[in-house]
Amino acid sequence: MKVQPGQRNSLTDVSGLLVGHHHVLDEDATMGTGAATGCTVVYAPGGANAAVDVRGGGPGTRETDVLDLSNTVRQANAILLTGGSAYGLGAADGVLRWLEEHAEGIPMDPANANLVVPIVPAAVIFDLPVGAWDIRPTPEFGYRAAAAAAVDFERGVVGAGVGARAGSIKGGVGTASVVLEDGVTVSALIVANPAGSVFDPRTGLPWGVGTDGPEHFGLRPGTAAQLAQANALAVKGTVLNTTLGVVATDAPLDPMGCQRMATTAHDGLARAIRPAHSPLDGDTIFAVSTGTAPWSASFPLPPSFPPDLMLIDEVCTAAAVCVERAIVDAILSAKAVAGIPAYRDLFPH
Repeated sequence: MKVQPGQRNSLTDVSGLLVGHHHVLDEDATMGTGAATGCTVVYAPGGANAAVDVRGGGPGTRETDVLDLSNTVRQANAILLTGGSAYGLGAADGVLRWLEEHAEGIPMDPANANLVVPIVPAAVIFDLPVGAWDIRPTPEFGYRAAAAAAVDFERGVVGAGVGARAGSIKGGVGTASVVLEDGVTVSALIVANPAGSVFDPRTGLPWGVGTDGPEHFGLRPGTAAQLAQANALAVKGTVLNTTLGVVATDAPLDPMGCQRMATTAHDGLARAIRPAHSPLDGDTIFAVSTGTAPWSASFPLPPSFPPDLMLIDEVCTAAAVCVERAIVDAILSAKAVAGIPAYRDLFPH
């Protein structure tokens, strides 16, 4: 399957999605002092079919049960990825406030379009030790991130990735997309903050280059001196971590198709982070479908199979690739914060 990047190589290559960040970062922050936290909002104007798959042993989430396939609501208006551990979940209140002001949500009164209940599933990373413990995302953070949502957005040390740490090095926000041969787009946005390692200690290459090869990212193995320096870094001083993400497609998937996409997307996470899904992580991936791409079944299937089965298979395979690429993008885009070195500091070539 050919998987060429989309126009921006970002989540918003899927038409109908916008991304916004808000964060605070003191340039002189050190571990435990200064501000270093934030949040990221994925906004779907008009709502989008959604699902979630939680694999880590220590998740912090809000409104994920509403996306269970046995429950009534099948769409989300926005998804919040945030720092601040459980405290950071309060940032979702600000997202709800912004959405309500823009009449985005489940309409509750046919006679008054302004009476809505927005659906905003959320998940957190544990970034509290990177900056000051008592500085974490608030409802104002969520409001500002939602208000900033746009097609073009920054990556690296922004939003929910400001306080992220990827094993022994700086984590951050990364994104990627692919366009399939039939014109369907699949994309991912990842906040990389894992307990596990994101690079091979034998070569210095990110684990996530495995599917594409290092030449896709313009990388080459580290020197002996660079490897020695990188491998001597101390691992995280905390056992609370988590990688979060959103995978998306413009293919017309129903919530069950989104659920399968969220599940398979974790394959990409496991290929780019080792180990992944540990009891120390809260790894959570949301999946959304905007359904804006035209599609019709052209492959005959037995009557007991869903007509979009082959489409789902293609989208799921691509979602895992996008997650891999987005994790690599996160660490390549990161810069040093609070004394945590960035990948490019260790392997400047």
